[in-house]
Amino acid sequence: MASKSAQLSIRVDMAGHRFGPGKAALLRAIDKTGSISAAGRLMGMSYARAWKLTEAMNGSFRDPLVVTYAGGSQRGGAKLTEAGLQVLEQYESIVQCAERAVARQLRSLVQLGR
Repeated sequence: MASKSAQLSIRVDMAGHRFGPGKAALLRAIDKTGSISAAGRLMGMSYARAWKLTEAMNGSFRDPLVVTYAGGSQRGGAKLTEAGLQVLEQYESIVQCAERAVARQLRSLVQLGR
């Protein structure tokens, strides 16, 4: 029998935009791969979807979270800005704090499940 567990999924609603686990995962994938298209492939999404989400994130914060650079012989790429790293760090901190705060209740809720 598989062990029972529960996991929080935190989405932060801000004025006019949302930031949650999907966008955080995309930022982590861009940071890991150095590419929006490679990040999209890693996540099983199209380049167009990855690019659209990246543009939305860049337009939702005071400073862009991701910058791109042109190719040449090395091809193009993307990287997180300082703002992108800070947003990702703050989001991950929110999730960790929330998980610690409700750990007991989650365990109780899981016990009520199948």
